[in-house]
Amino acid sequence: MSTHAAVKPVESDRMKAEARLGQRLVAPAIILMLVVTAFPMLRALYLSLFNYSLTAPDDREFVGLSNYLVALTDPLLWKTTGVTVLYMVVTVAFELVIGFAFAMVMHRVIFARGVIRTSILIPYGIITVVSGFAWQFAFSYTNGFVNGWLPFVGQDFNWFGETTPAVIAIMVSEIWKTTPFMSLLLLAGLAQVSEDMIEAAKVDGATWWQRLWRVILPNMKAAIMVAVLFRALDAYRIFDNIFVMTAGAQNTESISFLTYRQTIEQFQIGMGSALSVLLFLSVLLIAFLIVKIFRVNLADARQEG
Repeated sequence: MSTHAAVKPVESDRMKAEARLGQRLVAPAIILMLVVTAFPMLRALYLSLFNYSLTAPDDREFVGLSNYLVALTDPLLWKTTGVTVLYMVVTVAFELVIGFAFAMVMHRVIFARGVIRTSILIPYGIITVVSGFAWQFAFSYTNGFVNGWLPFVGQDFNWFGETTPAVIAIMVSEIWKTTPFMSLLLLAGLAQVSEDMIEAAKVDGATWWQRLWRVILPNMKAAIMVAVLFRALDAYRIFDNIFVMTAGAQNTESISFLTYRQTIEQFQIGMGSALSVLLFLSVLLIAFLIVKIFRVNLADARQEG
């Protein structure tokens, strides 16, 4: 029986030099981030080991991992996690499709390119709280315009009276606000796709869909991964729109909002710190899974051997 040893890709001198240069360039930013974030992170980890409430600051009691055990065995945390994952998956999926369409328009348009790009990016420049209030007004059944635009729901339909429509309203506000960011990242990826490859596909008789699926998207894999990664992590930590539009009512709260309620509203610093640590760990897990799913080879993305 013959066996074939896996051939490891050989790194060129250019790749090694670029790797060293990249490490030197990101080192100051990483050091600064560690200096700024290390103390709050370590402080949260430390406080999560105590039964500590601001209403009784002198009664701090070391409980070890008890806060984590209580949180992980509480159905509320898992229910909130499910809602948070739903926010993340649906909004990122819609933003990816719509953002790619916007990126194609911005990439191909010739007339008034600056005006069109600026118009598409306007929502992202609006403060999230302001955007949340605007969409709360839009979905209001008393004076909003959404019910008027959607006659099948009825003018008196209360979007914030039940869980499903309230979640949809929050998702719509999130998609409207952050799709321009997704389109901006995808536009950068489109700029890296070789026009010669597209023209060669045209000469070979490939249709527009074939060029899209076999030429454009494969060569944008790295940019798509970055866009999905950034937006997924941001969507998983959604807070502002929920706080403004529903204040967590109708089972719309996310993990970030649950952490806020425990820490700020109920003054449970120990449990709130434990939830923040769990949130941080889950964000790392999501980032790891996204990178593994895409499996982007940066050398291939640069078309190097």
